Amino acid sequence: MTTIEQQHTCKSTGCDKAAALQCPTCVKLAIKGSFFCSQECFRGSWSEHKAAHQVSNPAATYNPFPTYQFTGPLRPEYPLSPRRDVPADIPRPDYADAPGGASKQEQSYGNAQIVAMSAEDIEKMRVVCRMGREILDIAARAIRVGITTDEIDRIVHEATIERKAYPSPLNYYQFPKSVCTSVNEVICHGIPDQRKLQDGDIVNIDVSLYRDGFHADLNKTYFVGNVDAKSKKLVKTTRECLQKAIEMVKPGVRYRDLGSAIESHARENGLSVVRTYSGHGVGKMFHSAPNVPHYAKNKAIGIMKPGHVFTIEPMINEGSYNDQTWRDNWTAVTVDGKRSAQFEHAILVTETGYEVLTGRLPDSPKSQLKDL
Repeated sequence: MTTIEQQHTCKSTGCDKAAALQCPTCVKLAIKGSFFCSQECFRGSWSEHKAAHQVSNPAATYNPFPTYQFTGPLRPEYPLSPRRDVPADIPRPDYADAPGGASKQEQSYGNAQIVAMSAEDIEKMRVVCRMGREILDIAARAIRVGITTDEIDRIVHEATIERKAYPSPLNYYQFPKSVCTSVNEVICHGIPDQRKLQDGDIVNIDVSLYRDGFHADLNKTYFVGNVDAKSKKLVKTTRECLQKAIEMVKPGVRYRDLGSAIESHARENGLSVVRTYSGHGVGKMFHSAPNVPHYAKNKAIGIMKPGHVFTIEPMINEGSYNDQTWRDNWTAVTVDGKRSAQFEHAILVTETGYEVLTGRLPDSPKSQLKDL
């Protein structure tokens, strides 16, 4: 608590004593009038008072983890905007309103066999995956120097509910936003906040949505303004890694074999492959079997069969493949602060090969990699 000399009245309900203590978070955010007469009144009012910190246009931003040893130059910029509403008439996945955001369906599924979807289910997946691509393209068109990742979250959220869909990340194990935005050294699961994108950044936008009982999941890394040659090589190579893995997909291929193609190409270009996070089955559940590691000599179980739907989403680093997590318990970053890139598609195994369910549309923005 910060001591203020000027006389004020305590903000605690039912207390009108003189107050000289101000909430330290309110001081950081330039929120005026939050005075309390004692620590007891402050603590007793906390459940109501903290709502004052959720401001849409903060006068000041702050680093919520000032003692954390960040690995690179990126810093979170809080406060987070309030949780965005989803209309009541939009069907929700089982975790949307669950305490802790846990999916009972996923937890009960355990290590069950990989599901081969029916023709009806595949058609529903095509619809939701196309919507996912539309939303990702909308977000891509908004990328510019100066836009905040929170604004990108708003754009994705609104585009999702316009399609009568639920943004899958929202409250999934308490993730607070509707999209993941991972900038520079962030590998994945970046939380949208008040930081403005800067010239030379790279940003991954990971869009997921739930509609008609099925989830879609895809992502792409974009350049912001003028990006250096090293970052361009990283992003280009990452996209190539994804493509090499996709081209292997057909009935009879072992899921574990995709990692060899990805890591071989990454290593040839002096890059490394993240091991902590992997691709996964997607459909009626946000995450299910199979597990799809992106590195060589992995122990993944399963053989591809027609009707399987899963993601391939390699995360490729400039330096070490090791990662660590910020104190928000979500943001995964490189241990050396060097940059990371990622691309993701949802893939259907067909009778003779594969179908990219989240592929580009005729009106998708021009690829930034086309001329590299």
